[in-house]
Amino acid sequence: MQLRDTLPNIFYPNHWGCFGGAVDAGERPLEALRRELREELEYELDDASEFTRFDFDFTRLGQPKVSRIYFEVSVPVRAFTHFVLHEGADMQALTGQDLLVGRQTTPYDAFAVWMHMSKRRFGSTPD
Repeated sequence: MQLRDTLPNIFYPNHWGCFGGAVDAGERPLEALRRELREELEYELDDASEFTRFDFDFTRLGQPKVSRIYFEVSVPVRAFTHFVLHEGADMQALTGQDLLVGRQTTPYDAFAVWMHMSKRRFGSTPD
C-alpha cells in the first residue's frame, strides 16, 4: 500500500491507499496499471485480473463521472524488495486487517480491500 502525500490538492492526503492512477487517452485500464506501477515503483507487471470497479458521478460538482478499477496483482516477495518509491510518502506490505483497523485509509480503497477479504461471504473463494 502507498501512504499518500500530504498535498492539499489530492484526495485523502496522508491516507493509505492502493497504487495506481488515471487512464490516459487511448490507454486500456490494464495498460494504465502497468504504466503506473512502472512509474511509481519501477515494477514491471506480468499479469493482473480485474477484481471490481466503483463508479463515481461528480457531475453535480461540475466534474465528470470517473471509475476506480481494482485489479488483483500477485507480487512475489523478491519483487517487492526491489520496489523504488517515486510517488507517495511511504509504502508497506500490509495485511487487510492491519490496513482496515490500524491505518487511516482512503474509503474507496478500504472498501475494495474489505470486499477482497470477504470474497467467501459473496460466494467466491479467496486467493
